[in-house]
Amino acid sequence: MITQNEVDILSQSLDFWENLSKDQQDFLISHATIYHYEKGSSLHSGSNDCIGLLVVKSGTIRTYILSEEGREITLYRLERNDICVLSASCVLETITFDVHVDAETDCDIIQINSHSFQKISSENVYAELFSYKLATERFSDVMWAMQQILFTSFDKRLAAFLLDETVKNNSDTIHMTHEQIARYVGSAREVVSRMLKYFVREELVTLSRGGIEIINKQKLRSIIS
Repeated sequence: MITQNEVDILSQSLDFWENLSKDQQDFLISHATIYHYEKGSSLHSGSNDCIGLLVVKSGTIRTYILSEEGREITLYRLERNDICVLSASCVLETITFDVHVDAETDCDIIQINSHSFQKISSENVYAELFSYKLATERFSDVMWAMQQILFTSFDKRLAAFLLDETVKNNSDTIHMTHEQIARYVGSAREVVSRMLKYFVREELVTLSRGGIEIINKQKLRSIIS
């Protein structure tokens, strides 16, 4: 059973909430569960693992696909009050590829199981439209990620990622391993390491065991433009 605070999160995060009847709201509440996931643990793996709708209460989760070689390609990350609908692939028949969801940090997730969510979606057009609208938005994120991998040179992708991380964390130091960065930008660790060494020679960043420090943002931005 979820707490009143978690009910409030659902009502704020689910745009269709006010269009549900009181019975439908109570039904979703009674079929919602709070789970805690530790950093690095798997929440969802593939189309056969239809766990339902996920609402992030705290922390960050990462959604990605796997290439035939087993390389992880990050699609997007979700944070507090964000919703993961691709984990409800059995509800959305248009999802025909395997999506994986991991905990990027320790996180608490409100989960509405797939059967309950499917029942409400079949009864309430607002819930159904919300599902497909959100899925469309996520597919736009997927297409953007694939476009970056296919059509953007790697130096630009890496520069953009590093700059985005400095904004996200409000810090010029990025505490990530080369392997972690490779997963986010859809490349191999060796390629990331090679490009970072080039950035060092160009006096854009410095490397240490603690992470990567951006020392020339303006020059790094010039790579992207």
